[in-house]
Amino acid sequence: MNREAETDLVKQILACEDELKLHQEEITADSRELSRLEAWGDFNPEDLQYLAEHGLNLTLYELPVKTYNSLPEDVKLLLISRLKTMVLCAAVNCTVPGEIPVALPQKSISGFNKSIAEHRDDIAGIERRLLQLSKSAPKIDAELEKLNTDIEFETAKVNMEVLEEVPSELTVSWIHGFVPEDLAGVVKRGAAENGWAVMIDDPAENDNPPTLTKNGKFARIIQPLFNLLGTVPGYREYDISLSYLIFFSVFFAMIFGDAGYGSLLLITGIVLAVRSKKKTGKVGDVYILLLLLSSCTLVWGAITGAWFGIPIDVLPNFMQKLIIPPFFPNPLLSEKEATDLVQQNVKYLCFIIAILQMGLAHIKNIIREFPKLTMFSQLGWLCMMAGLYFVVLFLILGPQFTIPSFALYMIGGGLAAFFIFENQTGGNFFKNILKSFANFLTTFLNAISSFSDIISYIRLFAVGLAGASIASSFNNMAMGLPAGPARIIGGVIILLVGHGLNLAMNALSVIVHGVRLNLLEYAGHLGMEWSGHTYTPFALKSKGTKE
Repeated sequence: MNREAETDLVKQILACEDELKLHQEEITADSRELSRLEAWGDFNPEDLQYLAEHGLNLTLYELPVKTYNSLPEDVKLLLISRLKTMVLCAAVNCTVPGEIPVALPQKSISGFNKSIAEHRDDIAGIERRLLQLSKSAPKIDAELEKLNTDIEFETAKVNMEVLEEVPSELTVSWIHGFVPEDLAGVVKRGAAENGWAVMIDDPAENDNPPTLTKNGKFARIIQPLFNLLGTVPGYREYDISLSYLIFFSVFFAMIFGDAGYGSLLLITGIVLAVRSKKKTGKVGDVYILLLLLSSCTLVWGAITGAWFGIPIDVLPNFMQKLIIPPFFPNPLLSEKEATDLVQQNVKYLCFIIAILQMGLAHIKNIIREFPKLTMFSQLGWLCMMAGLYFVVLFLILGPQFTIPSFALYMIGGGLAAFFIFENQTGGNFFKNILKSFANFLTTFLNAISSFSDIISYIRLFAVGLAGASIASSFNNMAMGLPAGPARIIGGVIILLVGHGLNLAMNALSVIVHGVRLNLLEYAGHLGMEWSGHTYTPFALKSKGTKE
């Protein structure tokens, strides 16, 4: 297929889109008129015009009941219909003073219905034409790719820098950009083969290079989530794909928190993965990610005894055996005490995850700064975070978690180390300390923020508990219906709607809370701003299509 034929195809598609839009606008206008005239019943406006030509002029009005009742007797009205607050009537050979008559439609109600049906038939025909034209979409996409490549090359050509005040036969022009280090040899080889001059250097401090992340088969499955969020690490920032994936999987499991929901997601993931394999020959990363997240949810729900909000004591015996002791209610305690203890253990786990993730952030910072003196500032902050962890346990989980004396030394000593070494980038040691203390207020507020960051991980417990409570509430609603067929039908509807709504809310919670803990708390302690832009190489792209 040549470019002229492809251009004709595009014109046909655009023409179909214009026709679709026109028909949809006509349907909207007709539907609006139908809604306006519905109370009047089906009448033909041509009949009113015929009567007017023969001496009987009927003017339609929608009058408030109070206005209708207060009209003088010389105003002759023909009552059409009474509504709750309005009266539909026709003035005979007169007008109603101070009132605006109803605008007559162009067609009757049956005429509008017929018009809408015709437009819908036309739309169906256009959609069939579009479906037929869609078979040529790969060819159009290939041609579009070529056009975009041409535009990219022409833009680069226009923007090429040229030496001025040089004879035309000696003119030199050049283009500059970024290339991955492992592909620099390809550029050099191309320059040698084509007689180009090439100069390759590392990016300068004031440059803003694009970001190219390369991950293994496991870590790369988090990329669909990054694409959805539109987050790209800066060139000089960390690639946290692997750690992000690990912690996000834990957050996802704890927020959904139910093995029953995990099973449904796992089945969905398997079906989608099989379909993807049949269609493309491979399983897409997004489906592998779904399989991982659903598996983690299934495991977490199983070890905590959460299956569609069903009480643990009525679960089958094999499901109860899957629950690990910290999350199994102690039968020697009262129901409330046992529940409180299990919840306490989940909260404890949340804070352990918090200190592990944020501790990892500062360990990465220490490794990056090594062997500079500034590494001790990150080590100090890590010690302060560890001390704050014990304070959080005491304040949130109660007096059974006492604050050890060394925790206070860790907080004070860590903060002092941060002040001493934060600005030790060269020059006078003591002057650099004074620079740090000049920012005392900012640093102090950051320390308080770190304290709140640890507490922030309690959201994993709170959101998971809310989901479990909602699931249990819908179960109770379904079981509370009167016995009989109505209970079966109504119960099924309540369970499907209730658990479906809970699944949707959990998915939203993952975005709001699970993603937040990674993008703000974790990445914040890494000093990341997600200020990068994706590496899109300037190259000739080709996409084979069958002509």
